[in-house]
Amino acid sequence: MNKILIISKKKWSKNNYKYLNKKKFTYYKNLNLKTIKKIKPKIIFFIHWSKKIERKIFKNFLCIQFHCSDLPKFRGGSPVQNQILKGLKKTKLTAFKVTNKLDTGDYCFKRNLSLNGSGSEIYKRLEKKAIHIIKILSKKKYIKFYKQKGLPTYYKRRIEKESYMRYYKFKKLENVYNFIRMLDAQDYPKAFLKLNNFKISFMKAKKSSNKIIGEYIIEK
Repeated sequence: MNKILIISKKKWSKNNYKYLNKKKFTYYKNLNLKTIKKIKPKIIFFIHWSKKIERKIFKNFLCIQFHCSDLPKFRGGSPVQNQILKGLKKTKLTAFKVTNKLDTGDYCFKRNLSLNGSGSEIYKRLEKKAIHIIKILSKKKYIKFYKQKGLPTYYKRRIEKESYMRYYKFKKLENVYNFIRMLDAQDYPKAFLKLNNFKISFMKAKKSSNKIIGEYIIEK
């Protein structure tokens, strides 16, 4: 049996991986060329992966990556946050073939994805759908790929200072809520404000008609 490799920096929910056949699927946090050569996988899938993939790997093995946008729109970094900032409430999860150019490869699968909830909730939902797609694609004898169509757009990966809320002019309460929730995920720079020598980070936001309720952390 040819192994199927799943490469991801982290598991957002162990339940998403719970029912994968361990004889068929192998999970790694890091990309290791020596290990890949030993296993000789049928397909390598990348979820939540932002690092460059070596040419030696994608030229010798079928590499399929997941991107949280309706490619070719929102190529590049932080697609979840950049789409929420543009007011999108839903998007696509696109599975595409890895090439030497970022997010440009032919796609083989697209699935609707909601952008509601916190960043963490979105990533768990994304991961669940990605695993479902992996199960479908791994059963196929031949995977058909299609050229990306439409005008591409590119966005850079967000950096920590862009989580500083003072840089933005929020016109509506919903804009504040969206900003806090989209950054509310483990290992992501939370939305924050500064007060004298203190930093106030916001999380677990819930919105009602005229207010936002949530939690915060104050630190020097």
